[in-house]
Amino acid sequence: MRTIMIMAAGALVIAGAMQLTKANAEEPIQRTDLVQNDIDVPGHEAVQVRVDFAPGASAPKHHHPGEEIAYVIQGALEYQLDGQKPVTLKAGQSLFIPTGVAHSARNVGDGKASELATYIVTKGSPLVVPVK
Repeated sequence: MRTIMIMAAGALVIAGAMQLTKANAEEPIQRTDLVQNDIDVPGHEAVQVRVDFAPGASAPKHHHPGEEIAYVIQGALEYQLDGQKPVTLKAGQSLFIPTGVAHSARNVGDGKASELATYIVTKGSPLVVPVK
């Protein structure tokens, strides 16, 4: 009886994990935090994240409290920086986004698109600041 109860509890845990994975997989944009560390510049830190975009997904206009370097890992992403024409980057290409410049990104390819975003930002500030 005890073995059956342990197996049943294990099955419930696995089923719950599968539901969480499925729910996360259905999100149009997924962000995975990779590194967050102090740097030698007082009051600043380096942050690196992976951002995965489902087909057609877009990140609304926002800015950061520091510089961003966006490197496209796979797919094609269109970036729109305030005051500039849109630019489409494919895997292996990168873009520098200056401090405080409002921008958006959109998956313009047929499949999933992913970027590696590296930030040098003011420590303790929100990483993403939405623009209305």
